[in-house]
Formats: sequence, C-alpha cells, structure tokens
Amino acid sequence: MTVPKAEQDAVDQRSLHERIAADLREEIMSGDFPPGAKLPSTAQLKERFTASNATVQKALQLLKDEGLAVGRAGAAVTVREHRQRTMRPATYMAPAAPGEPYRWISEAANHQARGSSRLLDVTEIRPPADVAEALRLPADGTALLRAQVLLMDDEPVELVKSYYPLELARGTAMMDRRKIKGGTPALLAELGYPPRLSVDKVSARVPTQEQYAMLDLPGNLPVLRTLRVVYSDDQRPIEATVMAKAGHLYELQYEFTPS
Repeated sequence: MTVPKAEQDAVDQRSLHERIAADLREEIMSGDFPPGAKLPSTAQLKERFTASNATVQKALQLLKDEGLAVGRAGAAVTVREHRQRTMRPATYMAPAAPGEPYRWISEAANHQARGSSRLLDVTEIRPPADVAEALRLPADGTALLRAQVLLMDDEPVELVKSYYPLELARGTAMMDRRKIKGGTPALLAELGYPPRLSVDKVSARVPTQEQYAMLDLPGNLPVLRTLRVVYSDDQRPIEATVMAKAGHLYELQYEFTPS
C-alpha cells in the first residue's frame, strides 16, 4: 500500500531536500536509475516533489556529496558508475593460500579494483561487551585488538577492529605492530586454529565519530555494522571482528540453504 503524500509529509520531519534525496537514493540503490543513467531534470523533480529550484539543487548536492551521483551546474546529473558495491562475506572466510596476499586484496582484484589496507593500531584492550561475550572472556578480561582500515582504489571502504584471545595471540606475529602476510586467518590456521564457522550479526547504525572520520562519510547516513565471530574446532571462538562500512555505498550478499 502506498502512503498518501499528505500523510508522508505529516510524519516525516526531515527537510524537503533530505526527503527528495532519500527517495532518489532508494531509486539509485535499487537500480531504477542504473550506473550512468541521467536523473530527472530539475523541472521534473520540481513538479514531482512540489519543490523549489533551490530545494531540488540541495537534494542533488547531497547525492553528489555521497558519491552516488556526479554532475555540474547546467549539465545533467548522472548516477556514478560504480554506485553500490556488493560484498560477499563468504569469500573472505578461508585463509589465504601460502604465498598469496590477504583475501581482501585478492578479492578486490577479482572485481578489477585495487585493494589495500592500513594498519591503525595493535594493542591489548578491554573489548566492547558484545565482543567480550563472543570471545567468552572473564569479567574485565582483555583481548588483542588489531585495527585497520580497508581501502579500494585508495578510497576508505571499511573500518575493521579484530579482537583475539590473548592465549592465542601471545608470542605470535599478531602482537607486532605490522601487517601479517596473508592476514591473521592464515596465521591462525598455521597455529592450528583453522576457521570452521563464521557467524555474522549485521545492523544499521548512526556512525560514531571515529567511523565518520575514518570512512570520510558525508552527512549522517548509517553504516552497516557487522559483528563477526569466527570459530575453530570444538566451537572455540578465535576471533571477533567489528566491521563498519558506508551503508549507502555497499551491500552484503549471503547465500543460504534450507536448514
């Protein structure tokens, strides 16, 4: 059922240009306006939304700032070619083969993009409550944090904070403030803790100050927050990772079979 416009206006407290941008954003992300397509003209949008020229331009500027559209004054506004990227978490579960790069880098290459990572911090820390519970830590227990930002074609894509039980991390390269060849999954597998099961909890949240800054986010759009818990043999948790990516530029794809 379509809600009448009068009722929409009564309950939606956002400014008109934000509402216009929201509707166009949905149409872009759903594929109604595919990459490279022209968005409706200013005149068409003015009529559709009963809006002024200035309001329409403010809405279009929001989409440009978000990286969903491109254009300049006096020219048609078009949908950015690489709008929303689809990420398949299952492709990152298996450790990298010996001599192969971190899976993020190899998977980015499969999509004709250049993947890279920047290590932000390596430290022993008391993790967030949901991470501590996932790792089965005692009260006030600590874990090893390895924080990094993942980039694609030099653009920040994802803020990643991975936590590891100290009894697994101590005495290994995970404790060093440097990148690990092949990534920590490969190292854990070498140590006798291969990943057997990953469980994701995904939610949409208002970005924190850190996420806003590290991901160079425009405005107050939500991030996709994933808490991933990785289990090895005997359902032992070996890693809990909190990942945040821009919700308007990335989507997650999962495959399921009936259980």
